[in-house]
Amino acid sequence: MQRLTADTNIIVSGLNFPGNARQLLASAEVESIRLCVSPAILEEVADVLRRDKFGWSEAEAHQAVEWISHIAEVIAPKESLDLIKSDPDDNRILECAIASRSDYVVSGDKHLLNVKTFQGMRIVKVAEFMEILHGQSR
Repeated sequence: MQRLTADTNIIVSGLNFPGNARQLLASAEVESIRLCVSPAILEEVADVLRRDKFGWSEAEAHQAVEWISHIAEVIAPKESLDLIKSDPDDNRILECAIASRSDYVVSGDKHLLNVKTFQGMRIVKVAEFMEILHGQSR
């Protein structure tokens, strides 16, 4: 089973819109992949959902975080990174990926995607990961 850490933007997209990000969350729910998140990622998801752009209430954001916690493995990273200087929050994603021994980091964030691989993990867009998951990639 593939282990992956999804960036906040992937989780938020999956909660708000149809498409690959939603399919990724559905795959985690039926346990065809192991989605890994950290408390920092969950906190950022709740914060983003409550922004005006999405307009989720406190209760709705809390319920979404509870659901993600249920379908994912919540990891408490022990290591702090300072690799991505231009967007320090992206380091939280890598910290979770290391602690969870993820095979992939799935992101739409250019700072992470530019890294390409990190400690043996591939950093890919959600569409590429879904191709890999469904055996359509080399």
